[in-house]
Amino acid sequence: MARVLGIDEAGKGPVIGPLVICGYSLDEKKEHKLRGLNVKDSKMLAPARRAFLEKKLKKIADDFLVVKIPAQKIDVLRTNTNLNKIEIKHMQHIIDAMGNDKVIIDAIEADISKFARKITSKLKNKNINIIAENYADKNYPVVSAASILAKVERDRAIEKLHKIYGFFGTGYPSDERTINFLKAYLEKNNRFPACVRKSWITAQVIKKEKEQQTLLSFQGR
Repeated sequence: MARVLGIDEAGKGPVIGPLVICGYSLDEKKEHKLRGLNVKDSKMLAPARRAFLEKKLKKIADDFLVVKIPAQKIDVLRTNTNLNKIEIKHMQHIIDAMGNDKVIIDAIEADISKFARKITSKLKNKNINIIAENYADKNYPVVSAASILAKVERDRAIEKLHKIYGFFGTGYPSDERTINFLKAYLEKNNRFPACVRKSWITAQVIKKEKEQQTLLSFQGR
């Protein structure tokens, strides 16, 4: 039996908080333990269930690695690259660090063959068996496990930010509470907090709207 590594991420789209990528390593002969826990894509589980499973999954794992990329680092990296390339680089780092025989990744691009080639291109060991699939977090228990650990870590980071800045919802652009928080914080402080991805179009639009309102107010004097 091979040691299999599942990789998934949480927090790719939010305007607030870190991107979290997890590698979860397990001997294939122990996969039945994951099925026994009925692990699923983290988005299909309630927060309390994810938190319960996190403890169980860490005990079952042969190894795991969770990488957090904070908002400020994402903004810096995005000055000369894109988010997919940032994710791929960190996935490659996880694969090299974990040293598994087989890797299953929840692919972040539609062309899964091309995505798999991108992953392999910079690996130290080019002979690793890479399986990249869309929705792998739903079809492979080891990827579901990685999904859960990544999501719990992301949720934990957001909870800490809520304690610092007050409740702002999920941090996703689709969340009205998040948008209201960004507008109010910018209005009061004339800047966004460090946890905001300032390179996101959402943050840029809100900032531009404030600048236009300030200009109109000045012209109306």
